[in-house]
Amino acid sequence: MPRTDINLDAMLRHLGAAYYESLHGRATRADVTRALDSVEQHLNEQQRRAASGGQPREPHEGLHKEGPRQPGGWSHKVGDVMTTSVVTVDRITPYKEIARLLAEHRISGVPVLSMGREVAGVVTEADLLAAQSSTARRLHSAARRTWHPRGGQHPALTAGELMSAPAVTIGPGASVPAAARLMCDRRVWRLPVVDEEGRLVGLVSRRDLLSVFLRPDEDIAADIGRVIDDILRADPGEADVTVRNGVVTLTGTISPRTGPYGELIPLAIKLMRDVDGVVDIVSRLGEEQPAAPATPERQAP
Repeated sequence: MPRTDINLDAMLRHLGAAYYESLHGRATRADVTRALDSVEQHLNEQQRRAASGGQPREPHEGLHKEGPRQPGGWSHKVGDVMTTSVVTVDRITPYKEIARLLAEHRISGVPVLSMGREVAGVVTEADLLAAQSSTARRLHSAARRTWHPRGGQHPALTAGELMSAPAVTIGPGASVPAAARLMCDRRVWRLPVVDEEGRLVGLVSRRDLLSVFLRPDEDIAADIGRVIDDILRADPGEADVTVRNGVVTLTGTISPRTGPYGELIPLAIKLMRDVDGVVDIVSRLGEEQPAAPATPERQAP
């Protein structure tokens, strides 16, 4: 299935799931209407793209192209690096179908949507393996019994039973460093990206976040230079920048201990850490630099 049809296919499946749950008293008419609205909204978005001749943005498209930045902003946002074609499931999707989707799309987890586009949780390979291990232990224990109680059959596992909930999510306007910190703090490999109403708009993975470190050192140095110009307003020689493999080194005559720069330099360095591609910052501002070795004079023959 083309990637541009993945979202529509998911929306239709979620609409069917909402209708199914309404028949069994687990969803209201409003829930079904909301799921139907999400399908209509997606179709309208596709029609607008077709009318304008545009195509859905592929992941990372334009990430390394220089363009206008917001005033005072030097880093990309989650919305700039997230994947917009997201494979999803609903709460009644069975175990086997989830495993098939993960294998087919070569992914390690999928968001679980509730009534259209609201993120209810996330199912990962680890969740599937844990459920399989639990089932194996249960069957081994049952095989050792001398009798089997009636009605003891284990129900079929679905995404609603397997998922980790509530899902750890993030907004498209969050910075890439903020997303990285959240992933590390919560020990997750991916974050569903949701809008103000909790509806899924994309997915960001650790690989997406690491893509910002592919920027050339020259581009990083240019952004660092803009921070120096905007915050420190230093003259040439007062604050110089070199970047090697993402490590920023600051040298110059201005000192963080004396003069008017005492409070501005820490602020500038903090902003520099948010520049895309910066691995580390070494500040040698105010330090006396070793003089270059003198070139020996050549003796006349």
